[in-house]
Amino acid sequence: MLKAGVSPPLVLCTLAGINAARFLIRPLVLPLAKRIGVRNILILGTVMEAITYVMLPHISGPDHMLLWFIALTSIGSVFYWTCYHAYYAALGDEEVRREQVGGREAIIALVGIVAPVLGGLAIATAGPHLAFYGIAIVQICAALPIIGAKDVRIESEFHGNRRDLLFGGALCAADGWFAASFFHVWQLSLLITLGEKFQNFGGAMALAGLASAAMSLGIGKMIDLGHGKRSVFFAFCAAALAVCIQASTYNAAGGAVIANGLGTLAVALTAPTLMTRIYTIAKASGCPLRFSIATEGGWDIGCSAGCLTAALMLWMGMGFTTPILSAMIGVLCAGGLLVTSYGATRG
Repeated sequence: MLKAGVSPPLVLCTLAGINAARFLIRPLVLPLAKRIGVRNILILGTVMEAITYVMLPHISGPDHMLLWFIALTSIGSVFYWTCYHAYYAALGDEEVRREQVGGREAIIALVGIVAPVLGGLAIATAGPHLAFYGIAIVQICAALPIIGAKDVRIESEFHGNRRDLLFGGALCAADGWFAASFFHVWQLSLLITLGEKFQNFGGAMALAGLASAAMSLGIGKMIDLGHGKRSVFFAFCAAALAVCIQASTYNAAGGAVIANGLGTLAVALTAPTLMTRIYTIAKASGCPLRFSIATEGGWDIGCSAGCLTAALMLWMGMGFTTPILSAMIGVLCAGGLLVTSYGATRG
């Protein structure tokens, strides 16, 4: 979108619109899941996510294609992520939950080494149409392992603790705000700093992925050994440091690439600590799907608010430093909630 001439504030407003629409659509997942099953909605969401990649090369500004993109992305991501987290919470093994989440993040990081390089080269050499069509095919293939897999049971009503529901929503709202600045704003600034050359951007993302793969496994194992509170403190201090480095180096290519790697390391540390608590509470609630609807709704609110705030800052001419630093709000809120939560349990 940025290469097509869409301004950074409008890109962020688009992301905010997607998340706001997700929040409004998400309650529809429950009645639909009762009719066709959580697994089938997850498959449908995976395919819809693939279709949005086909639409991306055709967006050239605030036109009808952008509106269709927002609508389809909102529905597809609601179906996908709500059911994905419910699926993961329901079928995960409690005794090694942290290690499993860390392993998942490590796999994501390893894929993140190859994908940005291939994607960046494909966009630069073959053009966005071929590149994004190829990505769509890969995304559709992600649905294949789910076909025939075990489905997730949906209870007739929610029997979980309401305080846990509020805690999960607040934690995910803080994480959503953090994501708005740490991911969306940062990647816009990084692409601009690297001359809007996708091959350079892809290389920077690949280096970051290589650095974070082993870290995800390590932090997950550390929590499983009973050091949850210590892991949270270590992870979110690293995230705070990464935010400060990003804010101070975003406009220098060399420093931005280093900051990007440090940022990915920080995510490799924070994701297992945060998602371990979410999945554990979700499974204990008795209905992971309902819990996921609530927590993902919190994430939508946080990310949408963060994107709009960053867009306003950029529109007012503040530059990228202040919007990037606003991620500290999410770091402090999420880290504080998690320290309290782990402090009340083992570790």
